[in-house]
Amino acid sequence: MTDVLEDNVDEGFWSPQAERERDDPLRPAYHFTAPSNWLNDPNGLIQWKGTYHLFYQYTPDSPLGGLKHWGHASSTDLVHWQDHPIAISPTPGTSDEDGIYSGCAIDGDGAPMVFYSGIQGPNQLICRATSDDRLETWQKDPANPVVDSVPDELDLLTTDDGTTHYRDPSVWREGDTWWMTVGSGITGVGGTVLLYQSANLSDWNYVGPILIGDANQREPVWTGTMWECPQLFPLGNKHVLLISVWHERKTHYTVYMVGTYRNQRFTPEHTEILDPGSFYAPQTFQDEQGRRIMFGWLREQRDRQAMASGRWNGAMTIPWELSLGDDRRLRYRPVPELQVLRRDHRRVEHLELGPGHATMLPGLDGDTLELDVRITPGAARVVGLILRRSPDGSEETRIVFEPDNEALAIDRTRSSVDTTGDRERHEAPLALADGETLQLRVFVDRTIIEVVANGRVMLTERIYPTRADSLGVGVFAEGGNAIVERLDRWRMTAG
Repeated sequence: MTDVLEDNVDEGFWSPQAERERDDPLRPAYHFTAPSNWLNDPNGLIQWKGTYHLFYQYTPDSPLGGLKHWGHASSTDLVHWQDHPIAISPTPGTSDEDGIYSGCAIDGDGAPMVFYSGIQGPNQLICRATSDDRLETWQKDPANPVVDSVPDELDLLTTDDGTTHYRDPSVWREGDTWWMTVGSGITGVGGTVLLYQSANLSDWNYVGPILIGDANQREPVWTGTMWECPQLFPLGNKHVLLISVWHERKTHYTVYMVGTYRNQRFTPEHTEILDPGSFYAPQTFQDEQGRRIMFGWLREQRDRQAMASGRWNGAMTIPWELSLGDDRRLRYRPVPELQVLRRDHRRVEHLELGPGHATMLPGLDGDTLELDVRITPGAARVVGLILRRSPDGSEETRIVFEPDNEALAIDRTRSSVDTTGDRERHEAPLALADGETLQLRVFVDRTIIEVVANGRVMLTERIYPTRADSLGVGVFAEGGNAIVERLDRWRMTAG
Protein backbone atom coordinates (compact mmCIF):
# COMPACT_ATOMS: atom_id res chain seq x y z
CA MET A 1 0.00 0.00 0.00
CA THR A 2 1.22 3.48 -0.83
CA ASP A 3 2.07 5.39 2.33
CA VAL A 4 0.05 8.64 2.22
CA LEU A 5 1.15 11.30 4.67
CA GLU A 6 -2.22 12.98 5.09
CA ASP A 7 -1.86 15.84 7.53
CA ASN A 8 1.56 15.40 9.13
CA VAL A 9 0.70 17.95 11.82
CA ASP A 10 2.81 17.70 14.95
CA GLU A 11 1.07 19.29 17.94
CA GLY A 12 4.14 21.37 18.78
CA PHE A 13 4.54 22.70 15.25
CA TRP A 14 1.83 25.36 15.46
CA SER A 15 2.02 25.93 19.22
CA PRO A 16 1.69 29.37 20.85
CA GLN A 17 5.18 28.74 22.25
CA ALA A 18 6.54 28.79 18.70
CA GLU A 19 5.03 32.22 18.13
CA ARG A 20 6.41 33.57 21.41
CA GLU A 21 9.86 32.36 20.46
CA ARG A 22 9.86 34.72 17.50
CA ASP A 23 10.37 37.51 20.08
CA ASP A 24 13.58 35.96 21.41
CA PRO A 25 16.24 38.71 21.04
CA LEU A 26 18.74 36.12 19.82
CA ARG A 27 16.44 34.65 17.19
CA PRO A 28 17.17 35.93 13.65
CA ALA A 29 14.56 38.31 12.25
CA TYR A 30 14.98 37.98 8.48
CA HIS A 31 16.94 34.74 8.11
CA PHE A 32 14.68 31.71 7.90
CA THR A 33 14.29 29.64 11.06
CA ALA A 34 11.90 26.78 11.83
CA PRO A 35 8.80 27.62 13.91
CA SER A 36 10.47 25.93 16.88
CA ASN A 37 13.10 23.36 17.79
CA TRP A 38 15.87 21.90 15.60
CA LEU A 39 16.65 22.82 11.98
CA ASN A 40 19.64 21.76 9.91
CA ASP A 41 20.36 21.08 6.19
CA PRO A 42 18.30 22.77 3.47
CA ASN A 43 16.61 20.07 1.39
CA GLY A 44 14.52 19.85 -1.76
CA LEU A 45 14.96 23.45 -2.93
CA ILE A 46 12.71 24.04 -5.92
CA GLN A 47 10.60 26.68 -7.62
CA TRP A 48 7.32 25.04 -8.57
CA LYS A 49 4.86 26.98 -10.73
CA GLY A 50 6.18 30.31 -9.52
CA THR A 51 6.44 29.46 -5.82
CA TYR A 52 9.72 28.74 -4.06
CA HIS A 53 9.76 25.76 -1.70
CA LEU A 54 12.29 25.23 1.06
CA PHE A 55 12.38 21.87 2.79
CA TYR A 56 14.80 21.28 5.63
CA GLN A 57 15.99 18.76 8.18
CA TYR A 58 13.72 19.18 11.18
CA THR A 59 13.30 17.67 14.64
CA PRO A 60 9.87 18.93 15.78
CA ASP A 61 10.09 17.99 19.46
CA SER A 62 13.59 19.05 20.53
CA PRO A 63 16.01 21.95 20.01
CA LEU A 64 18.89 19.51 20.40
CA GLY A 65 18.16 17.31 17.39
CA GLY A 66 16.87 13.77 17.17
CA LEU A 67 14.55 11.94 14.79
CA LYS A 68 14.68 13.84 11.50
CA HIS A 69 11.67 14.89 9.42
CA TRP A 70 11.40 17.27 6.47
CA GLY A 71 10.08 20.67 7.49
CA HIS A 72 8.51 22.83 4.78
CA ALA A 73 8.11 26.53 3.98
CA SER A 74 7.19 28.38 0.78
CA SER A 75 7.66 31.86 -0.61
CA THR A 76 6.78 33.85 -3.69
CA ASP A 77 9.78 36.16 -3.33
CA LEU A 78 12.58 34.29 -1.47
CA VAL A 79 12.13 36.76 1.40
CA HIS A 80 8.76 36.23 3.11
CA TRP A 81 8.21 32.60 4.08
CA GLN A 82 5.03 30.76 4.97
CA ASP A 83 5.37 27.77 7.29
CA HIS A 84 3.60 24.56 6.27
CA PRO A 85 2.95 21.36 8.21
CA ILE A 86 5.74 18.80 8.25
CA ALA A 87 6.16 17.44 4.73
CA ILE A 88 7.63 13.96 5.28
CA SER A 89 7.90 11.98 8.51
CA PRO A 90 9.45 8.60 9.33
CA THR A 91 7.11 5.62 8.96
CA PRO A 92 7.56 2.86 11.57
CA GLY A 93 8.50 -0.53 10.15
CA THR A 94 9.82 0.87 6.85
CA SER A 95 13.15 1.85 5.32
CA ASP A 96 12.88 5.39 6.75
CA GLU A 97 11.64 4.60 10.28
CA ASP A 98 14.73 6.10 11.91
CA GLY A 99 14.90 9.32 9.96
CA ILE A 100 14.26 11.27 6.77
CA TYR A 101 17.73 12.54 5.88
CA SER A 102 18.79 15.05 3.25
CA GLY A 103 17.87 14.97 -0.42
CA CYS A 104 16.55 16.91 -3.38
CA ALA A 105 13.37 17.90 -5.23
CA ILE A 106 12.84 17.69 -8.99
CA ASP A 107 10.18 18.03 -11.64
CA GLY A 108 9.60 14.35 -12.33
CA ASP A 109 7.96 14.66 -15.76
CA GLY A 110 5.27 17.02 -14.50
CA ALA A 111 4.98 15.79 -10.93
CA PRO A 112 6.89 17.13 -7.91
CA MET A 113 9.22 14.40 -6.69
CA VAL A 114 11.75 14.18 -3.88
CA PHE A 115 14.61 11.79 -3.26
CA TYR A 116 15.96 11.44 0.26
CA SER A 117 18.02 9.17 2.48
CA GLY A 118 15.83 6.80 4.46
CA ILE A 119 17.38 5.64 7.73
CA GLN A 120 16.62 2.23 9.21
CA GLY A 121 19.05 1.12 11.88
CA PRO A 122 22.55 1.20 10.36
CA ASN A 123 21.18 1.37 6.82
CA GLN A 124 21.14 4.61 4.82
CA LEU A 125 19.31 3.97 1.54
CA ILE A 126 17.68 6.07 -1.17
CA CYS A 127 13.91 6.63 -1.11
CA ARG A 128 11.50 8.78 -3.07
CA ALA A 129 8.05 10.37 -2.75
CA THR A 130 5.71 12.33 -5.04
CA SER A 131 3.17 15.08 -4.45
CA ASP A 132 0.50 17.22 -6.05
CA ASP A 133 0.99 20.86 -7.00
CA ARG A 134 0.79 22.13 -3.40
CA LEU A 135 3.81 20.06 -2.34
CA GLU A 136 2.22 19.48 1.07
CA THR A 137 0.95 15.89 0.98
CA TRP A 138 3.55 13.35 -0.11
CA GLN A 139 3.10 9.73 -1.19
CA LYS A 140 6.07 7.52 -0.53
CA ASP A 141 6.97 5.00 -3.23
CA PRO A 142 5.78 1.55 -2.08
CA ALA A 143 8.96 0.13 -3.61
CA ASN A 144 11.21 2.18 -1.29
CA PRO A 145 14.13 2.09 -1.09
CA VAL A 146 14.58 2.69 -4.82
CA VAL A 147 18.29 2.02 -4.34
CA ASP A 148 18.42 -0.77 -1.80
CA SER A 149 22.14 -1.54 -1.46
CA VAL A 150 25.53 0.11 -1.53
CA PRO A 151 28.10 -0.79 -4.21
CA ASP A 152 29.72 -4.13 -3.34
CA GLU A 153 33.03 -3.37 -5.06
CA LEU A 154 33.83 -0.42 -2.79
CA ASP A 155 34.81 -0.63 0.86
CA LEU A 156 32.58 2.25 1.93
CA LEU A 157 33.27 3.96 5.23
CA THR A 158 31.55 2.17 8.12
CA THR A 159 31.68 3.36 11.71
CA ASP A 160 31.76 1.28 14.88
CA ASP A 161 27.97 1.18 15.19
CA GLY A 162 27.73 -0.58 11.82
CA THR A 163 26.54 2.48 9.88
CA THR A 164 27.76 2.67 6.31
CA HIS A 165 27.96 6.35 5.44
CA TYR A 166 26.06 6.68 2.17
CA ARG A 167 23.51 9.48 1.87
CA ASP A 168 22.09 12.72 0.45
CA PRO A 169 20.98 12.03 -3.15
CA SER A 170 21.01 14.78 -5.77
CA VAL A 171 19.13 14.14 -9.03
CA TRP A 172 19.17 15.92 -12.40
CA ARG A 173 18.26 15.26 -16.03
CA GLU A 174 20.36 15.29 -19.19
CA GLY A 175 18.28 14.59 -22.30
CA ASP A 176 16.35 11.38 -21.71
CA THR A 177 18.60 10.19 -18.90
CA TRP A 178 18.35 10.85 -15.18
CA TRP A 179 21.47 10.99 -13.05
CA MET A 180 21.93 10.84 -9.30
CA THR A 181 24.90 11.48 -7.04
CA VAL A 182 25.22 10.11 -3.50
CA GLY A 183 27.81 11.10 -0.88
CA SER A 184 30.03 8.53 0.82
CA GLY A 185 33.60 7.68 1.75
CA ILE A 186 36.02 4.85 1.02
CA THR A 187 37.71 3.28 4.02
CA GLY A 188 41.35 4.32 4.30
CA VAL A 189 41.13 6.50 1.20
CA GLY A 190 38.81 9.51 1.49
CA GLY A 191 35.46 10.95 0.56
CA THR A 192 33.71 10.10 -2.67
CA VAL A 193 30.71 10.98 -4.82
CA LEU A 194 28.95 7.98 -6.36
CA LEU A 195 26.98 8.21 -9.62
CA TYR A 196 23.79 6.40 -10.69
CA GLN A 197 21.83 6.38 -13.95
CA SER A 198 18.13 5.83 -14.70
CA ALA A 199 15.71 6.05 -17.63
CA ASN A 200 12.55 6.19 -15.50
CA LEU A 201 13.45 7.49 -12.00
CA SER A 202 12.56 4.07 -10.56
CA ASP A 203 15.31 1.72 -11.71
CA TRP A 204 18.81 2.97 -10.95
CA ASN A 205 22.09 1.52 -12.20
CA TYR A 206 25.35 2.17 -10.41
CA VAL A 207 27.93 3.80 -12.69
CA GLY A 208 30.87 4.48 -10.37
CA PRO A 209 32.57 7.32 -8.48
CA ILE A 210 32.79 10.65 -10.28
CA LEU A 211 35.60 11.63 -7.89
CA ILE A 212 37.51 10.08 -4.99
CA GLY A 213 39.27 12.26 -2.44
CA ASP A 214 42.51 11.69 -0.59
CA ALA A 215 42.24 11.99 3.18
CA ASN A 216 46.04 12.03 3.45
CA GLN A 217 46.37 15.15 1.31
CA ARG A 218 46.08 18.53 3.02
CA GLU A 219 46.58 20.86 0.05
CA PRO A 220 44.93 22.88 -1.35
CA VAL A 221 42.38 21.95 1.36
CA TRP A 222 41.76 18.84 3.42
CA THR A 223 38.63 17.00 2.30
CA GLY A 224 38.31 14.47 5.12
CA THR A 225 37.06 10.89 5.13
CA MET A 226 33.43 11.27 4.03
CA TRP A 227 31.52 13.69 1.78
CA GLU A 228 27.96 14.71 2.64
CA CYS A 229 25.39 16.61 0.58
CA PRO A 230 27.22 16.43 -2.77
CA GLN A 231 25.83 18.46 -5.64
CA LEU A 232 27.14 18.73 -9.20
CA PHE A 233 25.84 21.46 -11.49
CA PRO A 234 26.90 23.48 -14.54
CA LEU A 235 27.87 27.10 -14.05
CA GLY A 236 29.22 29.26 -16.83
CA ASN A 237 31.37 27.04 -19.02
CA LYS A 238 32.39 24.72 -16.17
CA HIS A 239 30.87 22.41 -13.59
CA VAL A 240 30.83 22.97 -9.84
CA LEU A 241 30.94 20.18 -7.29
CA LEU A 242 29.88 21.01 -3.73
CA ILE A 243 30.84 18.61 -0.94
CA SER A 244 30.34 18.97 2.80
CA VAL A 245 33.32 17.48 4.60
CA TRP A 246 32.47 15.10 7.44
CA HIS A 247 35.08 13.45 9.66
CA GLU A 248 34.19 11.49 12.81
CA ARG A 249 31.40 13.98 13.64
CA LYS A 250 34.08 16.59 14.41
CA THR A 251 34.72 18.31 11.09
CA HIS A 252 32.04 20.32 9.32
CA TYR A 253 32.80 22.66 6.44
CA THR A 254 31.94 22.86 2.77
CA VAL A 255 34.36 22.67 -0.12
CA TYR A 256 33.62 23.68 -3.69
CA MET A 257 35.49 22.49 -6.74
CA VAL A 258 35.31 24.01 -10.21
CA GLY A 259 36.33 21.81 -13.09
CA THR A 260 35.37 19.61 -16.01
CA TYR A 261 32.70 16.92 -15.97
CA ARG A 262 33.12 14.50 -18.86
CA ASN A 263 32.40 10.79 -19.37
CA GLN A 264 30.88 10.57 -15.88
CA ARG A 265 34.09 11.75 -14.21
CA PHE A 266 34.77 15.09 -12.57
CA THR A 267 38.23 16.67 -12.81
CA PRO A 268 38.81 19.56 -10.39
CA GLU A 269 40.68 22.63 -11.63
CA HIS A 270 40.16 24.84 -8.60
CA THR A 271 39.34 23.80 -5.01
CA GLU A 272 38.68 25.93 -1.92
CA ILE A 273 36.64 26.07 1.26
CA LEU A 274 33.36 27.83 0.52
CA ASP A 275 32.96 29.30 4.03
CA PRO A 276 35.16 28.29 7.00
CA GLY A 277 32.73 29.63 9.61
CA SER A 278 29.33 28.47 10.88
CA PHE A 279 28.10 27.61 7.38
CA TYR A 280 27.46 23.97 6.33
CA ALA A 281 25.55 21.62 4.00
CA PRO A 282 24.48 24.08 1.28
CA GLN A 283 22.09 23.21 -1.51
CA THR A 284 21.53 25.08 -4.77
CA PHE A 285 18.78 25.12 -7.37
CA GLN A 286 18.04 26.88 -10.64
CA ASP A 287 14.94 29.05 -10.55
CA GLU A 288 12.62 30.03 -13.41
CA GLN A 289 14.80 33.06 -14.16
CA GLY A 290 17.77 30.76 -14.73
CA ARG A 291 19.56 31.89 -11.56
CA ARG A 292 21.63 29.42 -9.53
CA ILE A 293 20.54 30.13 -5.94
CA MET A 294 22.14 28.75 -2.80
CA PHE A 295 20.99 28.34 0.80
CA GLY A 296 23.19 26.96 3.58
CA TRP A 297 22.65 25.88 7.16
CA LEU A 298 24.00 28.20 9.87
CA ARG A 299 24.91 26.06 12.85
CA GLU A 300 24.52 27.32 16.40
CA GLN A 301 27.79 28.01 18.19
CA ARG A 302 26.66 27.85 21.83
CA ASP A 303 26.56 25.09 24.42
CA ARG A 304 23.79 22.51 24.78
CA GLN A 305 22.28 24.13 27.85
CA ALA A 306 21.87 27.44 26.04
CA MET A 307 20.41 25.72 22.97
CA ALA A 308 17.95 23.77 25.10
CA SER A 309 16.76 26.87 26.92
CA GLY A 310 16.27 28.74 23.64
CA ARG A 311 13.76 26.20 22.32
CA TRP A 312 14.98 26.76 18.76
CA ASN A 313 18.16 25.87 16.94
CA GLY A 314 19.66 26.69 13.55
CA ALA A 315 18.96 29.09 10.71
CA MET A 316 19.34 29.35 6.95
CA THR A 317 21.58 31.79 5.16
CA ILE A 318 20.02 34.46 3.04
CA PRO A 319 19.58 33.27 -0.57
CA TRP A 320 22.77 33.86 -2.55
CA GLU A 321 22.98 33.93 -6.35
CA LEU A 322 26.05 32.11 -7.68
CA SER A 323 28.09 32.86 -10.76
CA LEU A 324 31.57 31.96 -11.97
CA GLY A 325 34.49 34.34 -12.34
CA ASP A 326 37.17 34.21 -15.02
CA ASP A 327 39.52 32.91 -12.31
CA ARG A 328 37.34 29.78 -11.90
CA ARG A 329 36.18 30.90 -8.48
CA LEU A 330 32.61 31.29 -7.30
CA ARG A 331 31.03 34.71 -7.07
CA TYR A 332 28.29 35.45 -4.52
CA ARG A 333 25.56 38.07 -4.81
CA PRO A 334 22.59 38.51 -2.43
CA VAL A 335 19.39 38.13 -4.42
CA PRO A 336 17.96 41.60 -5.15
CA GLU A 337 14.57 40.59 -3.71
CA LEU A 338 16.09 41.17 -0.25
CA GLN A 339 16.09 44.91 -0.91
CA VAL A 340 12.39 45.01 -0.03
CA LEU A 341 13.46 44.64 3.62
CA ARG A 342 15.59 47.79 3.56
CA ARG A 343 14.62 50.83 5.64
CA ASP A 344 16.31 54.01 6.91
CA HIS A 345 19.24 54.28 4.50
CA ARG A 346 22.32 56.14 5.79
CA ARG A 347 25.60 56.84 3.96
CA VAL A 348 29.09 57.83 5.10
CA GLU A 349 31.63 58.93 2.48
CA HIS A 350 35.37 59.61 2.41
CA LEU A 351 36.03 58.99 6.08
CA GLU A 352 39.75 59.03 6.93
CA LEU A 353 40.82 56.54 9.58
CA GLY A 354 43.86 57.16 11.71
CA PRO A 355 45.80 54.23 13.12
CA GLY A 356 45.13 52.75 16.50
CA HIS A 357 41.60 53.77 17.37
CA ALA A 358 38.03 52.99 16.40
CA THR A 359 35.62 55.49 14.88
CA MET A 360 32.06 54.82 15.96
CA LEU A 361 29.28 55.95 13.63
CA PRO A 362 26.32 57.40 15.58
CA GLY A 363 22.95 56.83 13.97
CA LEU A 364 24.06 53.69 12.13
CA ASP A 365 23.49 51.31 15.03
CA GLY A 366 21.27 48.23 15.02
CA ASP A 367 21.09 44.45 15.26
CA THR A 368 19.29 43.78 11.94
CA LEU A 369 21.33 45.53 9.27
CA GLU A 370 22.69 45.39 5.76
CA LEU A 371 25.97 47.19 5.05
CA ASP A 372 27.76 47.83 1.76
CA VAL A 373 31.26 49.11 2.47
CA ARG A 374 34.23 50.24 0.35
CA ILE A 375 37.58 50.72 2.13
CA THR A 376 40.99 51.65 0.72
CA PRO A 377 43.40 49.99 3.18
CA GLY A 378 46.25 52.35 2.39
CA ALA A 379 49.15 51.82 4.79
CA ALA A 380 47.01 50.11 7.43
CA ARG A 381 48.11 46.74 8.73
CA VAL A 382 44.53 45.91 9.74
CA VAL A 383 41.20 47.51 8.72
CA GLY A 384 37.60 46.56 9.28
CA LEU A 385 34.17 47.02 10.79
CA ILE A 386 32.87 46.96 14.34
CA LEU A 387 29.38 45.51 14.87
CA ARG A 388 27.04 44.88 17.82
CA ARG A 389 29.18 47.07 20.13
CA SER A 390 27.97 48.06 23.60
CA PRO A 391 28.59 51.66 24.71
CA ASP A 392 31.36 50.58 27.10
CA GLY A 393 32.96 48.20 24.57
CA SER A 394 32.46 45.12 26.73
CA GLU A 395 30.69 43.46 23.79
CA GLU A 396 31.63 43.89 20.15
CA THR A 397 32.37 41.84 17.05
CA ARG A 398 34.94 42.87 14.46
CA ILE A 399 35.25 42.05 10.78
CA VAL A 400 39.01 42.13 10.23
CA PHE A 401 41.01 42.39 7.01
CA GLU A 402 44.79 42.00 7.14
CA PRO A 403 46.29 43.04 3.77
CA ASP A 404 49.79 41.68 4.42
CA ASN A 405 48.49 38.32 5.63
CA GLU A 406 45.85 38.28 2.86
CA ALA A 407 43.24 37.15 5.39
CA LEU A 408 39.64 38.03 6.26
CA ALA A 409 38.35 37.07 9.71
CA ILE A 410 35.50 37.69 12.12
CA ASP A 411 36.88 38.39 15.59
CA ARG A 412 34.46 37.05 18.22
CA THR A 413 36.80 37.52 21.19
CA ARG A 414 34.44 40.04 22.79
CA SER A 415 31.21 39.21 21.00
CA SER A 416 29.52 38.40 24.31
CA VAL A 417 30.19 38.65 28.02
CA ASP A 418 28.62 35.19 28.20
CA THR A 419 31.64 32.94 27.68
CA THR A 420 29.68 29.79 26.77
CA GLY A 421 29.49 30.74 23.07
CA ASP A 422 32.17 29.71 20.57
CA ARG A 423 34.98 32.27 20.18
CA GLU A 424 37.11 30.35 17.68
CA ARG A 425 38.63 32.55 14.97
CA HIS A 426 37.97 31.41 11.41
CA GLU A 427 39.91 32.97 8.55
CA ALA A 428 39.30 33.02 4.83
CA PRO A 429 42.06 33.88 2.35
CA LEU A 430 41.54 37.24 0.66
CA ALA A 431 44.16 38.82 -1.58
CA LEU A 432 43.47 42.19 -3.19
CA ALA A 433 44.97 43.05 -6.54
CA ASP A 434 47.02 46.24 -6.86
CA GLY A 435 44.64 49.15 -6.54
CA GLU A 436 41.67 46.96 -5.62
CA THR A 437 39.37 48.35 -2.92
CA LEU A 438 38.13 46.17 -0.07
CA GLN A 439 34.41 45.63 -0.70
CA LEU A 440 32.27 44.15 2.07
CA ARG A 441 28.62 43.10 1.84
CA VAL A 442 27.51 42.42 5.39
CA PHE A 443 24.21 41.10 6.74
CA VAL A 444 23.71 41.38 10.51
CA ASP A 445 20.72 39.57 11.97
CA ARG A 446 20.93 39.44 15.75
CA THR A 447 23.11 36.31 16.16
CA ILE A 448 24.17 36.06 12.51
CA ILE A 449 26.91 37.89 10.64
CA GLU A 450 27.18 37.01 6.95
CA VAL A 451 30.03 38.60 5.01
CA VAL A 452 31.01 38.47 1.36
CA ALA A 453 34.23 40.25 0.47
CA ASN A 454 34.82 41.48 -3.08
CA GLY A 455 32.12 39.15 -4.30
CA ARG A 456 34.38 36.10 -4.03
CA VAL A 457 35.06 35.28 -0.35
CA MET A 458 32.32 34.21 2.06
CA LEU A 459 32.57 34.09 5.84
CA THR A 460 29.69 33.58 8.26
CA GLU A 461 29.62 33.41 12.06
CA ARG A 462 27.18 33.18 14.97
CA ILE A 463 27.47 35.55 17.95
CA TYR A 464 25.40 35.83 21.15
CA PRO A 465 25.49 39.34 22.69
CA THR A 466 23.73 39.59 26.04
CA ARG A 467 23.21 43.35 26.26
CA ALA A 468 20.23 45.10 24.67
CA ASP A 469 22.46 48.11 23.93
CA SER A 470 25.09 46.12 22.00
CA LEU A 471 24.09 47.84 18.77
CA GLY A 472 26.97 50.13 17.83
CA VAL A 473 28.57 50.23 14.37
CA GLY A 474 32.06 51.55 13.68
CA VAL A 475 35.20 51.31 11.57
CA PHE A 476 38.86 51.03 12.50
CA ALA A 477 42.40 50.90 11.19
CA GLU A 478 45.64 49.77 12.81
CA GLY A 479 49.27 50.33 11.84
CA GLY A 480 48.55 53.07 9.31
CA ASN A 481 45.94 55.26 7.70
CA ALA A 482 42.99 53.99 5.65
CA ILE A 483 39.99 55.58 3.96
CA VAL A 484 36.36 54.50 4.06
CA GLU A 485 35.40 55.51 0.55
CA ARG A 486 31.74 54.76 1.14
CA LEU A 487 29.58 53.00 3.71
CA ASP A 488 25.89 52.39 3.06
CA ARG A 489 23.72 51.08 5.89
CA TRP A 490 20.10 49.94 5.88
CA ARG A 491 18.01 48.66 8.75
CA MET A 492 16.35 45.39 7.79
CA THR A 493 12.78 44.53 8.67
CA ALA A 494 11.64 41.00 9.54
CA GLY A 495 11.20 38.59 6.65
